[in-house]
Amino acid sequence: MGIFSFFSKDGGKNKQNLDKGLEKTKTSIFSKLSKALVGKSKVDEEVLDELEAILISADVGAETTIKIINQIEARVKRDKFLNSNELDAILRDEIAGLLVASHSPDADNFFIPALDTPFVILVVGVNGVGKTTTIGKLAHQFHKLGKKVVLGAGDTFRAAAVDQLKIWGERVGVPVISHGMNTDPASVAYDAIKQAVDLQADVVIIDTAGRLQTKINLMNELTKIKKVIQKFIPAAPHEILLVLDGSTGQNAVVQAREFMKATDVNALAITKLDGTAKGGVVINISDNFKIPVKYIGVGEGIDDLQIFNRQEFVDSLFKKDS
Repeated sequence: MGIFSFFSKDGGKNKQNLDKGLEKTKTSIFSKLSKALVGKSKVDEEVLDELEAILISADVGAETTIKIINQIEARVKRDKFLNSNELDAILRDEIAGLLVASHSPDADNFFIPALDTPFVILVVGVNGVGKTTTIGKLAHQFHKLGKKVVLGAGDTFRAAAVDQLKIWGERVGVPVISHGMNTDPASVAYDAIKQAVDLQADVVIIDTAGRLQTKINLMNELTKIKKVIQKFIPAAPHEILLVLDGSTGQNAVVQAREFMKATDVNALAITKLDGTAKGGVVINISDNFKIPVKYIGVGEGIDDLQIFNRQEFVDSLFKKDS
């Protein structure tokens, strides 16, 4: 197998979209490295220095990059893989190993566990990351599976967010609970959960305001929302989904760190990977925070929110151009 060759995988639409969505990152990382390896017969210090610079430029992050380089150096020394044509396999394995897999046995599907109550997803993230759009696309996927979905327009500090979620509700065909702008987000959450319980819904997704600059207020607000939810469903929210904009690179890492201080994030969605060469931030965030990346956005289409599969992600990054 040649440098940066590609494990076989079927030609499904989602995988084609993933390949296309990660094209800029692949070009940024692996096409550059492939060029750097021209004429090289072995992995030497110069190759590793070039690899380090390329990974950092793709926002893999300094600490994660050093970890990858150290592991490659150790494996080269241990396994005597001196030929540069072996680097793709080593690098592939190391990157896959840094990506946190979802603990769910149904991680490859838009899966909602069967509960006696609605499954509650609380969505957090700063303004502009694609939070409301992600909610709409999630609702679409669950609705396609025949699930009863209720949305709560809890980002009441932006009229655009409330209106946008209503539009998504109409588009997907699911109810949206809204009290309009400048109303109490906890009250919206209360009514959304009540409606979901009354309708015997399978899932309720609640939007929240994204004001990272007031972390204490944000923490208090999210705590209040969770307490209201737990009046109906003590074990909820079952999932706190943090949405990050992959195109912002290191800013996404900073946002992840701050939101994890404010609330108990247990799943990540990384959007806008199709428009950036900084897709290495997925590796960075997964390695640093040990929280599974559950969804990735690789386009503007309604079906371009995908379940994150770490093997397919790595395969697409290493796909050899035909």
